[in-house]
Amino acid sequence: MESTLEEIEFLALSANRVEVLGLLADGRRTRGELGEATGASQATLGRILGDFEDRSWIRRDGDAYVATATGRLVAEGFTDLREILEAEMKLRGVIDYLPTHAMDVDLQRLADATITRPSQMRPNAPLSRLLELLREGEEVRTFSHAFNEQTLTVVQERTAAGNQRFRGVFSRRAIEALAEESALRNRLRSLVESDRAELRVRDEGVPIAAMIVDDVVYLLLRDENGVLRASIDSDDPAVRAWAEDTYDHYWRTAEPLEVEALSS
Repeated sequence: MESTLEEIEFLALSANRVEVLGLLADGRRTRGELGEATGASQATLGRILGDFEDRSWIRRDGDAYVATATGRLVAEGFTDLREILEAEMKLRGVIDYLPTHAMDVDLQRLADATITRPSQMRPNAPLSRLLELLREGEEVRTFSHAFNEQTLTVVQERTAAGNQRFRGVFSRRAIEALAEESALRNRLRSLVESDRAELRVRDEGVPIAAMIVDDVVYLLLRDENGVLRASIDSDDPAVRAWAEDTYDHYWRTAEPLEVEALSS
């Protein structure tokens, strides 16, 4: 174990080593080409190439170098590790609020996601990000344990104007909370009556708040007290596939929300 960690440390402590091994894993390179690609001096490259040859990670190929099979293995493994750590570092501040128990998706696919957190200057930044997407979105699907006033307003106005199609599955409690206020109940009724919207409810609830706005998946992250802590939006194909499959499951297991259920 100690020698393995020493080898990881050997590679990790030098960005030039990582880059040179990656380049040689991709194909044959001369020292001149390696110097141009990395900006490293020829003296530095000489030491790196010598160390790699000692480990049988690379071999000479005429006037150039190329990675061996084990060199490619190390390069690929180190790239995977870096990508995992990049994803972890990005999610570290919000992982406590991410409903991983309800997400059958590789968290590494969120490495390129946009994470929006409240700030002192923009305390509603996560919700504002969602509303920004909704105001432009043409096709919206959602499964959620919440349906707030701002989101309802944007969706109802855009569907009424013929600019959006909306289908949503909500926990019954979320709908009942809106229906308690007459103004929101009326807006919700208008949405249900629209031929561009369809809503369903689940008595079992929905353990996650997600929206698929065109090709973007949007997650609202709340703490155990229901306080909005962050949002994540991603256009990664695997994340979208998970969201679409999950939406389809909740849609099939929910009941249509009828206008009569919103009577005052």
